[in-house]
Amino acid sequence: WSFCIDPNGDLNEIGKATVPPSEAAARVFRAILISLAFIAFVPPIFFFFKLKRFHQTQLRKCGWLNEPPLVCAHGGDSSKAFPNTMAAYHFALHSQVDCIEIDVSRSLDGVLLALHDRDLQRLTGNNASKVGYLSMKEIKDLGSVHQSARKFPDENVPTIEEALELISSSVRRVILDIKVGPPSYEKGLASDVLSVVKRMQCMNCLVWAKSDNLARDVIKLSSDVTRLKQEFEIARHYPTLVTTSVDKCKHLWKNFEKMKLTGGIFFSLLGRYIFKDKPDVQHYRRPKTAWSSADTLVGYIVMIDPSTRARTNLLRMKGAGVVGVYHPLIDETLVRILHGRKKKVYAWTVDDMDSMQEMLYERVDAIVTSNPTTLQGLMQDIRTECLEHGFSLSE
Repeated sequence: WSFCIDPNGDLNEIGKATVPPSEAAARVFRAILISLAFIAFVPPIFFFFKLKRFHQTQLRKCGWLNEPPLVCAHGGDSSKAFPNTMAAYHFALHSQVDCIEIDVSRSLDGVLLALHDRDLQRLTGNNASKVGYLSMKEIKDLGSVHQSARKFPDENVPTIEEALELISSSVRRVILDIKVGPPSYEKGLASDVLSVVKRMQCMNCLVWAKSDNLARDVIKLSSDVTRLKQEFEIARHYPTLVTTSVDKCKHLWKNFEKMKLTGGIFFSLLGRYIFKDKPDVQHYRRPKTAWSSADTLVGYIVMIDPSTRARTNLLRMKGAGVVGVYHPLIDETLVRILHGRKKKVYAWTVDDMDSMQEMLYERVDAIVTSNPTTLQGLMQDIRTECLEHGFSLSE
């Protein structure tokens, strides 16, 4: 506003100040530009983050399709037959599972049976029954007595040899869940297990147990065999030993004796060990497909400690390649830590669909379940849905 003072001292309005038209137009133009910029940039940014969120959700839901977990039947398909029986194994094999877990217990007379204490208690009706207090014959007889009451034939209690003979060549992985119990507990158990595995040539066997002592015993025995194999390979591939002639072997033996006199004690002892019976070196060559207990994969169990109610130590066994984790403990962080240490994550025992789905999303390496056909059906449904929504599998 503009004012002036008249001669009488009164303040009079003489007119209003006006904004130049060019400045008003500039203000309007700036407002329009800001609005257009908002319209141009905000929606794309919004859709970018929404699309990113969609891809993250899709990857979490469908990412496991690139590396599907093993479907591992707990005791065979125990939803259709008594667990750890040949019938349960047959059902699992018919469903084309990737893996079967066998509960392994040792009888009083030292026989390894596919049996859990709780299954024995169902057979006897006695909640205090323990496999270790009964002989193989007594347990087999119990199975025969209850055979007539069951729906399917072939539900007797098998030995580990019988179980492995049926399943080991038909699945990608066999888990031997070793049960430690009275009266012998861990004494000699690792050796017994490895002896059976070696005898059955089970190259896809994984041995684990809730007893860390047993798992360490298996690792130690396997490591001893590995060391012997390495020493043998050094001897076999040492250039002066590559010969198939018995005469040359004898000649080398003489050279080793000379080396002994000049201080070559190591090679002399090595030669004495290899050529002590003067055999053809070819006799020692093991076929590439040959198996030894050094090839046995070992795992340990992560669970809730009954005494402390806390999770057992996650990284406590260097020589183990697999960690069997009680499934409610599994999350993205746990899987990332174990995979970072080159350990496989096997979730157990996952029997409801919600938990199965969660384990798929967490991208574990294997899911142990008593309901393998349910898990297979869920995996197929998710696979179909993911592919229909454009998820692409890696080459």
